Amino acid sequence: MYHQYFGLTEAPFSIAVNPRYLFMSARHRDALAHLLYGVGAGGGFILLTGEVGTGKTTINRCLLEQLPQDTDIAIILNPALNALELLASVCDEFGIDYPHGSAQDRPTLKMLTDRLHRFLLENHQRGRKTVLLIDEAQHLDFDVLEQIRLLTNLETNSEKLLQIILIGQPELAQMLARPELRQLNQRITARYNLQPLNLEETGAYIQHRLQVAGMSPEREIFPPAVVRGIYHATRGIPRVINVLCDRILLGAYGRNQSRADRAMLELAVEEVLGDAPGPAGHWRWGAAIAGGLALVIALVAGGWLLLGPGQPAAERSTAIEAGSSAQVQVPQSSTATQPPAAARKRVETGQPIEAQQVTNVGPLTAPAADTDLVVPPESVLLAPGEGLRVLWSLTSTLPAPEVSCPRGARGGVLCVEGEAGTWDELSRFNRPLVLVMATRERFSAEVLLLGMQGQLAWVYVPDGIKRVQLADLAPLWTGNYQYLWRPPAGFETPLSRGDSGVAVAAVAQLFARLDAQPRPLTDNRFNTALEDRVRLFQRRAGLTEDGVVGARTLLKLNAALGIDITADEARRRLVPTDNTGAQ
Repeated sequence: MYHQYFGLTEAPFSIAVNPRYLFMSARHRDALAHLLYGVGAGGGFILLTGEVGTGKTTINRCLLEQLPQDTDIAIILNPALNALELLASVCDEFGIDYPHGSAQDRPTLKMLTDRLHRFLLENHQRGRKTVLLIDEAQHLDFDVLEQIRLLTNLETNSEKLLQIILIGQPELAQMLARPELRQLNQRITARYNLQPLNLEETGAYIQHRLQVAGMSPEREIFPPAVVRGIYHATRGIPRVINVLCDRILLGAYGRNQSRADRAMLELAVEEVLGDAPGPAGHWRWGAAIAGGLALVIALVAGGWLLLGPGQPAAERSTAIEAGSSAQVQVPQSSTATQPPAAARKRVETGQPIEAQQVTNVGPLTAPAADTDLVVPPESVLLAPGEGLRVLWSLTSTLPAPEVSCPRGARGGVLCVEGEAGTWDELSRFNRPLVLVMATRERFSAEVLLLGMQGQLAWVYVPDGIKRVQLADLAPLWTGNYQYLWRPPAGFETPLSRGDSGVAVAAVAQLFARLDAQPRPLTDNRFNTALEDRVRLFQRRAGLTEDGVVGARTLLKLNAALGIDITADEARRRLVPTDNTGAQ
């Protein structure tokens, strides 16, 4: 069909897993390395999680191809089984014989476990490794997971006899973090969460599949602007990219055009992903939003000016609790009626617009005199590690670590690395951010971002605070960023009702401090009262109201309590008093 029209030998964007189209991004290689390491380490559990369509099946295929020859593997693709059925399926995969006859001869858990244990011992004596891989493991019941954990008790004096790989969606990791499964969670020797492709990888992925299907390398069917639109619509999920690109090519074929364009992209998004709210939704409403956005911003800005100095106490409390998401900044120039760059970007891409998505990074105070000049981007680049070192000096009295963004908290301060595709994704943070850059000569560099105002960014340089055009920074930004924050004591994984421990007690104390209450809602167990308080906070802060205390909720809570340094405070503290600036 259309593949012949484009000179291709076959349809390049089938959602079937074809080894010929294997595309291994850096994160896919990392995931595979984690799995291979876990298998080589022997014993225990390996955990691979990822959203639907991110390529977990691709990783499975690669793993099977690279397993050592002395490895026997059983694969369970349908885990919607009870404990007895699961053990029977494992025995079937390994070719272990057991009775299948009448009701009197039906196998029991003990019988199947004994026979599996005997098989594992024989395999071990032959010098072979035994691996059990369970796909879609988020569907496993608690009692089945407990039975699986007991299988790892089959061991010799020196090593475990069975290696178990659990593969599933992100909720699998959340399920394993629950207290009743802590024994299993503690036995995980390697874990990896497979993230979607970034913008650069999305373009490489599309080009790779087209070339495998017979397209010459110099030909361009998807221009960069269309690739960016595909990335924003799909959020880099390979399976969705395949479906969307397939529909775009079909549209180009129907219009007798050799290249995709924005109109084809918008139509394909509408047909494939629908008009539901989300990153790819509201394509048809872009023009209407653009027309009304300036009026909305003007009205909100007017309300802010009217309520600012004399705002009632109850409303001020809500604004403080919501952090940066409750603030709509007024640009301090003659173009005050224009929406900020983040809002304009959402109009151009057709993404939904909410109040918290048109904010800047932190409240804007009067800048220092030397920030009036907009400087070129090369003049604000810092050496690798320098931006984080300055940020560390603002956050902790301890010396900055030698390793950039070390794993684990240091003196109560944790460094977090993230990835974003647009400036408006960064606008959700009310804190200074270290942006990972690459110079035009492809050398590593950093920028310490201290806020955004319209199309301009406040950045740190050793001799002051400067302004730079976001459009000038964009070609140099890799999409990666870092920030520092202070998580509550003991916090490692999201907390929800029923959890207990030091982290729960610390979170309860933070909410008591926020509410100026002498006693917290709970001592160390996440109860209904704490969940209700979390939901109220999330609703006021513009977060997903799920009652789960994750990193995003805690970042907002820290901002409301003044625990973490804000972008505004960082600007004030970094205004130099001498030639050494902030040092």
